Amino acid sequence: MIKTGNPIISIYTEMTPNPETMKFVANKLLYPGKSIDFADESYAGPSPLAKELFSFPFIRSVFIASNFITLSKTIDTADWQDVIPTIKQFLKEYLENGGVVVNEEEVANTRQEASNTVSADDDDIVKRVKELLENYVKPAVEMDGGAIQFRSYREGTVNLMLQGSCSGCPSSMITLKAGIEGMMKRMIPEVKEVIAEAE
Repeated sequence: MIKTGNPIISIYTEMTPNPETMKFVANKLLYPGKSIDFADESYAGPSPLAKELFSFPFIRSVFIASNFITLSKTIDTADWQDVIPTIKQFLKEYLENGGVVVNEEEVANTRQEASNTVSADDDDIVKRVKELLENYVKPAVEMDGGAIQFRSYREGTVNLMLQGSCSGCPSSMITLKAGIEGMMKRMIPEVKEVIAEAE
């Protein structure tokens, strides 16, 4: 068997609806089938990559998903166009050198992730809400560099957590109310309201 070096990583950027965030997409799976949000540096323990990214003085939060990273910058600091080349080069080198993206064991020990995965003890309404989020909402918001995770359902109210570019995005409340709430009310009549819960 011929041993080859680490694959060449390419990184490209995509703008998001949130002007304070930028999506960095890799040609490699970073966190297959999952996502994790680090609202600030104090949460970055499970991710050596997030810790390194927080060493850039303008990075406010880090969101890691299957094949992309969404970075939020502090308001009125660096202009994205000035810092994108530096971040792309850093990510390329970090990934090509086999740097650890997320330590699964540490994630399990620190906090329970919000999830849209249906579990055996979910009631019928929760199952339908999670399936709708997974099948209809997730693909759309991932394109914009974010995620929307199920938190809870109680007496007609669905609580969701906004992550990545969705968190703090000026248009996220419109998406939440006009888009997601409208769709859920149509498809799941028991749902009366959808609200965003702070992380």
